[in-house]
Amino acid sequence: MNTDAHPRTRPAAGTAAGTGADIGTYADLGLAPEPSLTGDLAGDAAALAEYAAAADRSLAALPPRPERDGPQQAAAEKVLAAARRLRATFLDRHVEAVYGRLTGDRTHHVRLPELMRAAGEQWPGLVPTEAQLDAERKHIQAHKEGREIDQGLFLRAVLRNPAAGAHLTDAMRTPSRRALDLLADFTATGRAALESVLVERRGPAAHLTVHNEHCLNAEDDTLIADMETAVDLALLDDRVRVGVLRGGVMSHPKYAGRRVFSAGINLRHLHEGRISFVGFLMQRELGYISKIQRGLHRPDRAGAGKPWVAAVDAFAIGGGMQLLLVFDRVIAERDAFFALPAAQEGIVPGAGNLRLSRCAGSRQARRVILWGDRIAAGDPGAAAVCDQIVAPEEMDTAIEEAVSALDNPAVVANRAMLTLAEEPPELFRTYMAEFAYVQATRLYSRDVIGKVDRAWSRAGGRP
Repeated sequence: MNTDAHPRTRPAAGTAAGTGADIGTYADLGLAPEPSLTGDLAGDAAALAEYAAAADRSLAALPPRPERDGPQQAAAEKVLAAARRLRATFLDRHVEAVYGRLTGDRTHHVRLPELMRAAGEQWPGLVPTEAQLDAERKHIQAHKEGREIDQGLFLRAVLRNPAAGAHLTDAMRTPSRRALDLLADFTATGRAALESVLVERRGPAAHLTVHNEHCLNAEDDTLIADMETAVDLALLDDRVRVGVLRGGVMSHPKYAGRRVFSAGINLRHLHEGRISFVGFLMQRELGYISKIQRGLHRPDRAGAGKPWVAAVDAFAIGGGMQLLLVFDRVIAERDAFFALPAAQEGIVPGAGNLRLSRCAGSRQARRVILWGDRIAAGDPGAAAVCDQIVAPEEMDTAIEEAVSALDNPAVVANRAMLTLAEEPPELFRTYMAEFAYVQATRLYSRDVIGKVDRAWSRAGGRP
């Protein structure tokens, strides 16, 4: 690559202007070896901030990622890896103190977006700043630097720590500010129309209907935020004793006029770089799905959660199938199917790996997750994820019967004990610690980006 053709490119410290082949080692980029940390928090934090700033200057000496040649990209990856090693070492020594500073020694529940912003401000170089993330959002996934991986490093360390991790999982089950703002109107009217979810109170049940019609109810950042608000409203309203989730009627040409439960992650948004690690992938698992499973965390009052019914029309793919694993009653129409195409997409299917083995057994979990097997509602194996099969015209009646059966105080107490026995909080915390880093790295792996780009091309750029 001729640097004269790229006015933003400048030689790194200690190199002569020329081709990308000149840039290939730490010395060429002017990046010193990683410093040794001493164990002193203030001193180590200063060393990390200085080293991270130097790494950023080295990256800035290179062309933007889409314009780099092979040696330049290899050099960038070496710089990023060196900075991440230092961050991991710093967190191994200081994560409990770092988290304590961010949460008033765990006296304040700080949810993920706010926690990340505070970490970027209070601990320079530890996680990406808002400005760095905003710059990343301007690019498609393949052209990003991958700064969200540093968020995954941070969350892995926090969740690995028993005290900090337990506090964070509790914080993520506190009611969202948006739901608290909408609660008075919802309790008065029994209705909340969010951008992609409609919440309606009918008798003892809150019916959540997903309306991401143009993309077959595929999950995106907006839907995740709307789902958390909707689940919060259902859990906060004392007149609601059962939750029901169902997909709305589609406008997508292939399924126009039919209900669909979920098509999983929105691959168009993933290709375009619009699936966020914190706002989507982590907030989804630690937020509304955990609230469905365990209820809200409210220090001012006890709460054991509420029972939930899922009504599956057409299919539950990817994240849609994952959701079913925390519901108390799953009803599917007779032609529906279930799938977790993790191997095809290349990312980890949330907590599906943790829960599907328990529900379906190890062998079937591997066939579904590793081999991409689909489960049809009529298959014998469907009992692992589905309780009742009905004709489409019988779905409404089946939902009403399920709500009536679950509207029982004994159900609330027993489902809480079942959850505790099946998935203790510590098991979930330790799983999510490893998930945080693995999923962040998978988002930026070459094979995932290649698969997403190929799928996007085959679909002709459609949702």
